[in-house]
Amino acid sequence: MILMRILIYGAGVIGSLYAVLFAETGYDTSIYARGKRLEFLKKNGLLYKKNQNIRRPDMKFYESGDSSKPVIFLFPGTCCLYSSFEHVLDGLHSYFYTVTVSYDGFDPNEKTEFYSMEDECEKIEQEIKKKYCGRIKAAYGCSLGGRLVSLLIQRKKIHIEHGIIGSSDMDEAGKLVAKIQAFMVVPFMYKMAHTGALPKYMQKKLSKTDGDKKELYNGFLNMFGIGKGGSPWITKQSIYNQFYSDLVTKVQHGIDVPGTTIHVFYATKMGKKYEKRYCTYFKNPDIRKHNMQHEELFCCHSAEWVEEVRKAVEGDKQ
Repeated sequence: MILMRILIYGAGVIGSLYAVLFAETGYDTSIYARGKRLEFLKKNGLLYKKNQNIRRPDMKFYESGDSSKPVIFLFPGTCCLYSSFEHVLDGLHSYFYTVTVSYDGFDPNEKTEFYSMEDECEKIEQEIKKKYCGRIKAAYGCSLGGRLVSLLIQRKKIHIEHGIIGSSDMDEAGKLVAKIQAFMVVPFMYKMAHTGALPKYMQKKLSKTDGDKKELYNGFLNMFGIGKGGSPWITKQSIYNQFYSDLVTKVQHGIDVPGTTIHVFYATKMGKKYEKRYCTYFKNPDIRKHNMQHEELFCCHSAEWVEEVRKAVEGDKQ
């Protein structure tokens, strides 16, 4: 498929509006600007407001590795930055060209807000169509990212050969329950994201742990960016929208797409109900069991995690 390339000459109100509309439709859109407007666009990108959220028609993707190798997209978890994958990139580059997704509202280099899971899906689909002809070798979803991988596969607007669900809980709720849960959780997550620190009572509890449990906790804290100075650009609205949208955006049952294999890194210590849940959402998934907690493999055992990803995509050959 050949995508039309469009140049908008002039970055005023009308030109910017047309640029947004064309970009959201999926066209490869460029905009001509100069002076102060050019400097603003270079720094912030093309921003617009929709449903009281600051948005942009595209989103950030961080690519690295040898571009001749198979492409794997990496999706962070709830309230996590693209940098949460830094500890596994070197290992992945032996086998893949990596593209790490940076969600709207969670990127340090832009001023936007997360709107919805479906909105993120649309922008990811645009990127895959534009740069990879609508097909990629693999995608790994960490926690919340697993729902995004599931949604992208079920929407069938792009093709993913291997979708890897990283011990995602796949929790869903109705709108009222989701609002209540978000109301309870978001203030805590917002403060933690902004300060980059745990509440004192949790710090005290953590100081009393040792051994494997402390290693697990430290792995999770590193994934969330705790101890790295905080992320003051993340708004409370972005955290609310992400948490709420994750719960209310439904994944189909029995997802089965020709040419796509769904692998699940099932952390058995989460409980048997999750294995049943995976078998409900996906038809004949490749379930790979690990005697660990939620995302423990990814957080604490990077070399083993890389090898599991390789085996899922290439097969269990050595």
